[in-house]
Amino acid sequence: MRLKYAFIKKHSTDYPVRRLCQTLKVHASGYYAWLAEPQSARAKEDQRLLGLIKHAWLESGGVYGYRKIHDDLRELGEACGRNRVGRLMQAEGLRSQTGYRRRPGFYGGKPTVASPNHLARQ
Repeated sequence: MRLKYAFIKKHSTDYPVRRLCQTLKVHASGYYAWLAEPQSARAKEDQRLLGLIKHAWLESGGVYGYRKIHDDLRELGEACGRNRVGRLMQAEGLRSQTGYRRRPGFYGGKPTVASPNHLARQ
């Protein structure tokens, strides 16, 4: 519904609102109610929570995923679930860093032993 209402709002300068509502099969009263209160309380809370999530994600250098971000938010005293944090992060495109590249280290095993030169080649 919100997408339809946003479409109507965008094109209301070109076409009559009633005609757009009839075409999209929504009630004009619902559209005008949406204009009066376009965001629900949950959407407003999601936006506030998303700011905290972005801050925690940037503080971690983009490494933390939704589980650790959720733990950070719980330490701050925020009441939210893991699935909600994951949904908001996914919608915003925030992903944890995976697959760390391992630095090549010193191999302290046995020294390589060359095979004897039976064919007398260089």
